[in-house]
Amino acid sequence: MNQPIYLDYNGTTPHDLEVIEAMRPFFETEFGNPSSSHWYGIAPKRAVEQARRQVAGLLGCMPNEVIFTSGGTEANNHAIKSIGGARFAGGTHIITSQIEHPAVLEVCRFMEGHGFSVTYLPVDGSGLVDPSAVAAAVRTDTILISIMHANNEVGTIQPIEAIADIAAGNGILFHTDAAQSLGKIPAAVDELSVGLLSVAGHKLYAPKGVGALYIRDGVQPAVFCHGAGQERRIRAGTENVLEIVGLGKACEIAARDLDQNNAHMAAMRDRLESGLQSELTDIRFNGHREKRLPNTCSVSFYKMEANRILEEIGLEVAASAGAACHSDHVQVSHVLEAMKISEKWAMGTLRFTTGRMTSADDIDRAVSVIVSAVKKLRR
Repeated sequence: MNQPIYLDYNGTTPHDLEVIEAMRPFFETEFGNPSSSHWYGIAPKRAVEQARRQVAGLLGCMPNEVIFTSGGTEANNHAIKSIGGARFAGGTHIITSQIEHPAVLEVCRFMEGHGFSVTYLPVDGSGLVDPSAVAAAVRTDTILISIMHANNEVGTIQPIEAIADIAAGNGILFHTDAAQSLGKIPAAVDELSVGLLSVAGHKLYAPKGVGALYIRDGVQPAVFCHGAGQERRIRAGTENVLEIVGLGKACEIAARDLDQNNAHMAAMRDRLESGLQSELTDIRFNGHREKRLPNTCSVSFYKMEANRILEEIGLEVAASAGAACHSDHVQVSHVLEAMKISEKWAMGTLRFTTGRMTSADDIDRAVSVIVSAVKKLRR
């Protein structure tokens, strides 16, 4: 049996073949500790610094502004907790949105239990944060604003530059979680005007378990992990050389092929949406129609159950659900809830996300499978 068509690239990505080749020497021969002063540490140390330059190249920043982490979740934890710790004396208020990834929302809830207050901003029906709402939420004790660059469920791209202006005008540090946007749309830190930015390797065709945090020069976070002093003494621990090399190569590829990949993913997403729309009634697409990631299709099937559709298509198409229907209740994702999508629509929401490897044949086969499944279940 053929493998299911993979349409869950926002969940994770396959490893790029160039990334695998770049990592290979650090599987096979270059096992040294980059902190070692002897010969075996030379190649690993150079590789880590090369990867730092590659990540910086994608972000448009200086290499010394890049700190390697174990992934996007750690980067978000680091950004919020360490800035909170460093700036505690100056204020204890944080602003975020209701549709952030749990790697931000759960950190904010943790901070609320440790002397901080958090404002969770609403979004409109397309998933957009209103910059005027950000401005209205600012207080004299606000020290950090954290708003994601693009939403992982519906693909809506936030007005980061406008929010950054508000933050700068009030002397507030601004962090964005760019796990979903990097490699799909431009995300240069100077154009976004952010002070901190989180990177997740496995959304970029790099391995799981590696990421990065951009920290603008001059920003002084509290030490996140104490130890021997790696990563500018901010995040200690022997470097994960193998995966750092993979992340660096993935960032180099993302920068090199950004326009090409953007166009391809958008064409495949549009082909999918067009195919579904032409064959089915009572469906709606979620998220902003223009300000959205090129690869993300969030689609709701009226009065249907997302998990039933996934069960029907699971052997042929890999996707994810925006709601889970149980015997006594419907559990709608916090994103759709914040967007005020009615339960009759939200309960039947699936997310399909295209990637570099998605082909037109994949999309046509997926449309056929999804349409057949929906029509069968409706009968």
